[in-house]
Amino acid sequence: MKTTTTVKGRGAASNPASRYLETETEPFDDGWGRDEEATPRPATTVIADASRSVIARNDSPDVPFDQSVNPYRGCEHGCIYCYARPSHAWLDLSPGLDFETRLFAKPDAARLLKRELARSGYRCRPIALGTNTDPYQPIERRWRITRAIVEVLHDCDHPLLITTKSSMVERDLDLLSAMAKKRLVKVAISVTTLDRTLARRMEPRATAPQRRLQSLEALAAAGVPTGVMFAPVIPALNDGELERVLQQAARRGVRYAGYVMLRLPHEVRRLFEEWLHVHYPDRAARVLEQVRDVRGGRENDPRFGHRMRGSGVFAELIRQRFLSQCRRLGLNDTRPHLDTAAFRPPALGRQLSLF
Repeated sequence: MKTTTTVKGRGAASNPASRYLETETEPFDDGWGRDEEATPRPATTVIADASRSVIARNDSPDVPFDQSVNPYRGCEHGCIYCYARPSHAWLDLSPGLDFETRLFAKPDAARLLKRELARSGYRCRPIALGTNTDPYQPIERRWRITRAIVEVLHDCDHPLLITTKSSMVERDLDLLSAMAKKRLVKVAISVTTLDRTLARRMEPRATAPQRRLQSLEALAAAGVPTGVMFAPVIPALNDGELERVLQQAARRGVRYAGYVMLRLPHEVRRLFEEWLHVHYPDRAARVLEQVRDVRGGRENDPRFGHRMRGSGVFAELIRQRFLSQCRRLGLNDTRPHLDTAAFRPPALGRQLSLF
């Protein structure tokens, strides 16, 4: 494995080309000393995305929702393991540093969502936020697209699922607590590790783990059904923290929990392996060996029923540990169900409601 240096504040250490490009370039030292020059840190740029619709639909049996909205493409959190990284290749951009620095925002998302919800054929089912990239990533402070989406759903009593790694979700507690009283919202926060050093390397611009626990407590105290996601489980790196993360979350009022086994689709495999050799060279081989063990000898197994949990001895051990700790802590004893009957299609323009 080629030795690569880190890029401060970023998860990926390189910028491999999109797999859809016909040509690829790589740096070459021609002896003129360019390697002695300071390499500028890649700045974050945001481009307006001119999407014509915002609700994405899926028929996957592995997830508890069939429609979602993603306010942003790319994610500044920079989580090295993110399974969404390969989606940047569709834009002819790199799943590496480009995914973290060249972002796309959907400023018309709330308006488009309102239009889609108002269609006569629309059937209300929970909409998930945070299924691809984080809806509360740092650029949300300025763009406030997620806030506008939540406002639309709040105003028409539409159920909502949120998954995030950011404490910024607390900003919208006024809306979320009101929706919770009507059984219209659930919020899950992903806590991958309690080790600040590991978190800083693995999720460089996401909220610190201890701060995420505080957000869980604030949400639960506001009456919002709150869950914790231990995702992803990375063999020989963070799997030993599973019980402690669940315990810390339960102490803060969390009612349900879940986990996902590490997936390394497409370019994520190369980026994650590179990251391991930079930050944890002493255990890189062991981590990758165990990843292949739970994926049938490969780095990724895309089959439904296997991609989220893995298979084999180690995967079964994680499953048993998770179930045992949940029973001990009373997690998942009951799952809050969201109400779809209260939905009222939004009025468009000057159209008046009949009620």
